[in-house]
Parts: sequence; structure tokens; C-alpha cells
Amino acid sequence: MIPVVLSGGSGTRLWPVSRQHMPKQFCTIFEKPLQTMTLERCHKMGTPWIVTSKALQSLTEINLKDSQMKDVQAVYEPYGKNTAPAIAVLCKLLEAKGLSQEIVGIFPSDHLISKEQAFLNVVNFATSVAETNKVVTLGITPSYPETGYGYIQTKAVSLAESNGFKAYSVVKFHEKPALEKAKEFLAQGSFSWNAGIFVFKVSHMISLFEKHQPELWALVSALKADASNLDDIYSKVQSISIDYAIMEKLGSDELACIPSEFGWSDVGSWDAVASLQKGQDVFNVKGQDNFVFGDPGKHYSTVGIDDVIVVDTKDALMLVKKGHSQDVRYVVEGLAQQKSPLVKDHVYEYRPWGYFEILKDTEAFKSKVIRVNPHSQLSYQSHAKREEHWTITRGSGEVVLNDEVIPVKAGSHVHIPLGAKHRMRNTSNEMLEFVEVQLGSYFGEDDIVRYQDDYQRK
Repeated sequence: MIPVVLSGGSGTRLWPVSRQHMPKQFCTIFEKPLQTMTLERCHKMGTPWIVTSKALQSLTEINLKDSQMKDVQAVYEPYGKNTAPAIAVLCKLLEAKGLSQEIVGIFPSDHLISKEQAFLNVVNFATSVAETNKVVTLGITPSYPETGYGYIQTKAVSLAESNGFKAYSVVKFHEKPALEKAKEFLAQGSFSWNAGIFVFKVSHMISLFEKHQPELWALVSALKADASNLDDIYSKVQSISIDYAIMEKLGSDELACIPSEFGWSDVGSWDAVASLQKGQDVFNVKGQDNFVFGDPGKHYSTVGIDDVIVVDTKDALMLVKKGHSQDVRYVVEGLAQQKSPLVKDHVYEYRPWGYFEILKDTEAFKSKVIRVNPHSQLSYQSHAKREEHWTITRGSGEVVLNDEVIPVKAGSHVHIPLGAKHRMRNTSNEMLEFVEVQLGSYFGEDDIVRYQDDYQRK
């Protein structure tokens, strides 16, 4: 099998930990980022591929490096166009590599699975069913009437069985239901939650695109083997999910569902997180059942409140009553209307060369602590609206200032005048750290002109 991880997301449901530029799969909500755990699972099935957007390229490359996943094949979409174009592009690239007879598994990057061996066993069964030219979806056996998931309705009689697993023909996909309808689904017993996991043969999926989405496939079929014309193709393709594009158009004899239970959660809300882990220690006075996700080095106390979720980050604090965390999206919508930077970014941002953390951001100045990975360098750049002062606090390296190379170490100070070309370079085997103070009329990250960059950023 070729396991494929789809990585996207808007960063809204687990705000303020997840943000637009830091979706939940990259956040360390559990012992490891969700994407790391997904890749580790997938690696036990075969060499993984990952399909994501260029906007998440830096985070993806950092995640792959931290996960020591050197053999993962990454496909970077110019921008998100939902799951159907992503899967179509994947199929075309695999076909170009002579892999059209391979079985592919599509796995979201941000789901939690606690029973890994059970999951691997059901995927193995799904692979055998997909060999018969069926598209297989893994359904999650519902344990309560959830209104936040789509449902898959199956026939009563199985079409294939193996080692306790059963595959059923699919009657219909159902959108997220109201509570009463969800109760009906649960009572009937022939409904599963739609986990967004699909298994299929590449050549068969191509034939389905040709039949049900001929315009989309006509565009994608022009994709070059090196994906060099992907930008042009994506400017023309429709944004559509694989459910709408393909799954809902298939007959019951073409689509199979395997109801299963392997400790699955889409980690779609803070209520879900609170149900999956203990959280930090909290001292409750005249209250109980409160959950805190915050700074491990900080003490948290509550007085006179019950069933509250507390989420604490460096620049935001949110309290939400348990059972209401789906409404966090309204907080994000309100902040977006105010054009608040809290929607997109944390006070820290990761870059291919390392990361920085904003210490202070005022009208008069902005300060950061910047950490550069060993043998990495920032782009050679200039700013039109600010000068900078760099004080090295740890490590050693060199500053390139208007083509002059200046060796630096802890205690060194370098002034970067307005408009000067400059870069920091870490020439050592250890992390280089420096404090940057910006002075000027504007401190936005878009005030950058790049002359050379190891990561081909514009």
C-alpha cells in the first residue's frame, strides 16, 4: 500500500492553540504533534506521501525533519482546492511513476487513533477489498448520537468478511444530522461515522474521475511528471470535496464501508481534547471537573465554577463551558472581523531555518528573540520601513551586511541600517540565538525584499 496523508486545515476549532498559520496537526496537544503520529502509523504500511499546501511547506518540512521521515514524498499544492483535486493530482503523479495498479490509503493528518494495531488490521482488510475495484471507506461504529460528523449508511448483509471484519455496500452518505436524526441513526445500527479515510486502486480512482468529473480530470491529466505546471492547473480546477465529486455518485456495488472501532477521534473540539487527556493539575475550590490546557510551569486554580475548559497561551486566554466548545468558531469569526492577528499567528513563528518569538510589539518598536538552526541562514534581505539592532545571546556565526561578512558570537552587536542588505548565518553545530530590536514606521513581516534565499521564498 501507498499511504497518503492529507494535511490542511484552517486552525479554528482548537483556537487559541491552533491558528491559521499553525493548524492543529502541527500543535503539540498530545505527546507528539498529530501529524507526526499519523506519519508514524502510515510508515508501518509503506513509504508515505503527504499532500499539503505551499502555505504549510515550512511547517511540513520542519515536522518531517523532527519526525526523521526522510523518505516521505511531499506534494505541495499552490493553495487548497479541497480533497478531490488533491487526490486527482496524487493519482496522476502515481500513474506517471508507473504505480497505477497500487492500492492507496487516504488518511487525514490531524486524527488521533489510540488502538494502532486494530487500525492497521482493518486497513489491511480494506486493501484486499479495494483490490476488487471498489472504493473502500472506513466507518467508525458510533457510540452516541453525534451531530458533528457525517454518517455512512450501509446495507444489512456484508459483501466480504475476514478475521472478524465485515465490508458492506454503501446505501448513502448523510450530512451532519440534527440530534433527533442522529438518535435514529444510532438506533437503526446500520450507520457509521464518516472518518474521511478511503482506500482504492489508483487506476480505478482515475476511471472514476474520468466518468464523474471529466472536466477536473481533463485539467489534471495535463500535469507534468515533475508537477512544474501545477500552479496553472490549480488556477482552473474547481474546489470540491472527494465526497461530492466521487463518493456520492457511486452505486452501492462500487463503494464499500468497513464499520470498525480503533480508538478514533478527529480531535475536533476542546471537549474532545478534554475527554482524551487529563490536562494540567488544577486546584479547584468549591468546583469540579475543570480542564486546563496551558503552561506546565504555571499554577492554575478555579473558585466556584464547574465543567469549564481553560486554554491558556502566551497571547490569549479562553474559558469555555464544557459542551459548548464547538462555538469557539464564533470567537475566531469575531476576531477575524476585527482583523486581529490572533486569528493567524502566535507570538512565535517557525521558519525553515529556525523560529522567532515576538517579545514586544508597540508603535515605537518591535523586539524578537530569533533562533537559527545549526548551519542554516536567513534570506539575504532588506527592509524599506525599519532598521534593526541585533545582539547575539548564544552561539556563533556571521552577519552578511551589504556583502561584508562580520563574525559574531555571544555579546556581539550589529546595527542593520534602513534599506541595508543583510542576513544572519549560523556556521556552528549549535543553535544561534539573538535578540532583534526593530525601529521605524512599520514592523510587518511583509516588509521584506529578498535577494537570495535557500528556500526559494519570494
